[in-house]
Amino acid sequence: MPTFLQEIRFGLRVLRKNLGFTLVAVLTLALGIGANSAIFSLVSGILFRPLPFNEPDRLMSIRASYPRGAFVAMRDQVRTLDVATYAEGHEFNLTGVGEPVRLTATEVSAEFFSVLGATPELGRVFHPGEDAAGKDRFVILSQALWKERFAGDPSIVGRLIQIAGQGREVLGVMPPDFRFPSAKTEIWLPLHNDPSDTMAYWAGDFMPVFGRLRPVATLPQANAETRLFQSHVGALFPFRMPPQWNADITVLPLQSSLVADVRNRLLMLLGAVVLILLIACANVANLILSRAATREKEFGLRAALGAGRDRIVRQLLAESVLLGAIGGTCGLLVADLGLRILKFALPPDTPRLADASIDWRVLLFTGGLSLVTGAIFGLAPALQSVRSGFTEVLKSGARGSTLSASERVRSSLAVAEIGLAALLIIAAGLLIRSFWALSHVNPGFESAHVLTARITPNQSFCSDAGRCLAFYRTVLDQARSSPGVGGVALVNTLPLNGRVSKRSLEFDTLRSAAGDTLPLFWLHIATPDYLKVLQIPLQSGRWFTEADESGNAAVAVMTAESAERFWPGQDPIGKHIRFSREAEWRTVVGVVRDVRGYDLQHTLPDYMTGAVYVPYNLKATAESGQVPAEMTIAIRTAGSESQIGTTLRAIVSGANPEVPLSELKPMQALLADAVATPASTASLFVAFAGLALVLGMIGIYGVLAFLVSRRTREIGIRLAMGARRQDVFWMVLKEGAKFYGAGVVLGLAGAFLATRLLSSELYGVSALDPITYVVVPAVMAVVTLVACYVPARRAMRVDPLIALRYE
Repeated sequence: MPTFLQEIRFGLRVLRKNLGFTLVAVLTLALGIGANSAIFSLVSGILFRPLPFNEPDRLMSIRASYPRGAFVAMRDQVRTLDVATYAEGHEFNLTGVGEPVRLTATEVSAEFFSVLGATPELGRVFHPGEDAAGKDRFVILSQALWKERFAGDPSIVGRLIQIAGQGREVLGVMPPDFRFPSAKTEIWLPLHNDPSDTMAYWAGDFMPVFGRLRPVATLPQANAETRLFQSHVGALFPFRMPPQWNADITVLPLQSSLVADVRNRLLMLLGAVVLILLIACANVANLILSRAATREKEFGLRAALGAGRDRIVRQLLAESVLLGAIGGTCGLLVADLGLRILKFALPPDTPRLADASIDWRVLLFTGGLSLVTGAIFGLAPALQSVRSGFTEVLKSGARGSTLSASERVRSSLAVAEIGLAALLIIAAGLLIRSFWALSHVNPGFESAHVLTARITPNQSFCSDAGRCLAFYRTVLDQARSSPGVGGVALVNTLPLNGRVSKRSLEFDTLRSAAGDTLPLFWLHIATPDYLKVLQIPLQSGRWFTEADESGNAAVAVMTAESAERFWPGQDPIGKHIRFSREAEWRTVVGVVRDVRGYDLQHTLPDYMTGAVYVPYNLKATAESGQVPAEMTIAIRTAGSESQIGTTLRAIVSGANPEVPLSELKPMQALLADAVATPASTASLFVAFAGLALVLGMIGIYGVLAFLVSRRTREIGIRLAMGARRQDVFWMVLKEGAKFYGAGVVLGLAGAFLATRLLSSELYGVSALDPITYVVVPAVMAVVTLVACYVPARRAMRVDPLIALRYE
C-alpha cells in the first residue's frame, strides 16, 4: 500500500507538471466516457431498471389483444395469472372546473392497479366488479391533473366531477411517478363491460393484456394455458374471427414488452458510443506512447537505480488510471448534459424516458468504465516502454534513436481510429439518407398553409345528430367568413394524427359466405371542401357536394388503392358498398389518390384492407352507430395562423362554451412529428460520427506530428543531401495516406457487416447503399488531408543546420 500511494502521488505530480498533455487527455476521455455514461443512463432507465411496482419480475405481458368479452372470459378461466387490460387513446372532456379541457384517458379493467401492485397517493383504486356497466361511474386522477386543475386539494376524493357530461366520483390520485401505460394518461376510467352491447363488447377496443404470475405458477405454465385459452376463445364471438388472429400468442416479461419497440435503437446508440470510447482510448494511448518516448532517459535512470520493469509498468499504469479517473469524473458532467440533450432529442412518447437519470447504477458504471479505460489505454504504452534497452538509452543519451516498435503501435492505433470513425460515419450517412427519403415522401396532400385543430363535443351532445350537425355548420360558416381563411373543412381522422376510425364493408359484387369476416376499412367522414383544403387529387368521378350533406342519396368515395384491390381493372364509379349492420347501399361516386394517413411509410395499418370516404351527414355513423362528435377542422390560411387560431377559439366557444378546442397546430407540424423518431436517431448518429471524425483527425495529426519530430534529424540530412522540400511534404502525406487507406478498408469491412443491423431503421435506402459507401471515404480523404497538412508543412520547413544539431 505505501508503494501504491507513492506511485499515485508521483503520478499526480507528473500530470500536474505536464498540464497540456493532461488537459488534452482528460478532455478526450471525458467526451468518450461522458457519452457512454449518458447513453448508459438512458439504456439503464428504459431497458434495465426494474418497473416501479411490487415484485416486477412476476409481471408478464400477453402478446395478444382481446376485446372486452374475450378478456372477461380470460379473467374467469386462466388460473396461472391474475390478468388485467387497458385501452389507451381515449379522450374525454372535463367541464365544470374552469375552461373546458380535453383529457387523455386510459380505460382499464378493475384489476389494473392491483395486478400492478400500485397504490394511490390519495384514496383508493378500483375494486373487483367496478368495471361492469352501471357500477363504473368512477375516475382516478393523475398527480399532474390533480395539481393543475384542482390545486392539489386533498378533499377531491369522493367528489363528483363532470367527465364527458357524466358525473364520476373521484376515487383516488396516483403518485407523481406512476406513468403506466404512458406518461400521457391524465385519468383512468373503468372499462364499462356491458355484454348487452354486443358490438362494443366483442368488436370494440382490442386491448393488450398483462398479468401477474400467481405464487405457484411459472412462465412456461402461463404460456401453455394462454395458448389453450386462445384455441377455444374464438368460439365465444358472435362472428367468425380470422384464423391468424393472435396465432403467435406468447407470455413474456412485461418490462421487455414495454420497451420492445425502442430496444434495437437504444442498443445501436450504445454501440455507437462504445466505438467513440475506443477511438478516445486509442487517442490517449497514442498521447502516452508519444510522451513515453520522451521519457526513455527517465526510465533508463530508474532501471539503473534498481527499479524493476514491473515497477515501471505499475507507475505508468497508475498514471493512466489516474487519467481515466479524472476523465471519468469530468465525464459525469458531460453525461448529465448529454442526458438532458438525449431527452430533448428523443420523441416524448419514448417508453420510460422519464425514468432515465444519473443514479447509482450510472455512477457505478462510470467509475468502473473509467478504471477499465485507464488500464486499457495505459497497458500497451506501459509494456511498450519497458521493452526499450534502458542501458543503450543512457549510453546514447537518446541521440539518433531510430523508429522503434512503438511507432508501429501508434500507427496501428491511428488506423484503428480511422476504421472505427469510418464505420460510424457510414452508419450516420445511411440514417441521413433514410431520413431524407422519408421526409421527402409525397404524403398525398399539401400541408403548407393548413392549420388544424380538434373540436370535441361530448358524444352525448351528438346523441341528437341534428344538433351536432347544426353546431358544426355554424362553426364552418363563421370560420369560412373570417379574414385570412381560404377554405375550411371537417374530417373525423386527419392524416398522420394517430387516430383511426374503422368500419367493416360489404360489396355488391363480392358476396361473402355466412360467418366470413368482412374486410375492415378506414372510415373517413369529411365535408365537401376537404379535398380543396388539403389539395388531395381526385382521380375519377366526383367528390362530395353540398347536396350530399342532406343524406338523401347515400354516396361514398374510394381511395385508388382500395378500388383497384376490390375491382381490379374495372371502373368503380357506380359500384355499391354497404357498412356492416346497415341496410342501405352506398353508391361509389369518385376515386381519390391515396394519402399517407397512418404514417409516412404506410397508407393503412396492417390490419386494414382499404379506405373509404363518406360525407358528414345523418348517415355518417361510426362503429358505435352514432354520428361522430369529435372532428378535426382544417383551415387553408392566407393570413396569420396565430390570429386565425384565436378567432377559431372564439367561434367554437361562442357556438358552445362547453366544447374545448385542442391540438391547434399547423399541418406541417404533423409531418414533422411523423419523422421525429428517425430524425432523432439520425441526428444522434451524426453527432457521434462528427465526434469520431474529430477524434480520428486528432489521432492522425498526433501520430504524424510525433513522426516529424522524431525524424527531424533524418529530414535535415535528406534536405542537406539535396532532397526537395516538396519531396519531404509528400513523404509525410504518404504516411497519412497509408493510415487512411488501411483505416478506410477496415471501416468499410466493418460497416459491411455491422450496418445490416440498421436495416429496421432504414427507409428507401439499402444498408449497402453504394452512394454512402463512396461519399464517406471521399469525405474522410479530405479530412485526412487536412489533418496531414500541418505536420507536412512543418516537415517541409525544417532547417538542415538546426536539424543536424538536433538532440
